[in-house]
Amino acid sequence: MTVLLALLAAPMGSPPMIEPPMGMAPDQRRGDQMRAFQARKEGNLSLREIEQRVVPTMRDSQYIGFDYDAGAQIYTLKFLRNGTVIWVEVDGRTGKIIGRTDG
Repeated sequence: MTVLLALLAAPMGSPPMIEPPMGMAPDQRRGDQMRAFQARKEGNLSLREIEQRVVPTMRDSQYIGFDYDAGAQIYTLKFLRNGTVIWVEVDGRTGKIIGRTDG
């Protein structure tokens, strides 16, 4: 009972920060989305087009999201397979897979 009263009487500080999944801040995800949208306006393939090409080739994996490098015009699609994250790099101009972490 004494411990409970001590906890209730303790000063309340600010609540602990909760990290977004995989350490990516929501504003970072939003920034990737905006850069991808801008790239689409400039003639690159859309994220949807990239996903339609790549996701079906990863049948045994779960698609968990993407990053977009506006400077290099490369989408990095992230997948999860058997507890391992797999990154697939895709040229935003052509839709060709240019790199993959699982060989």
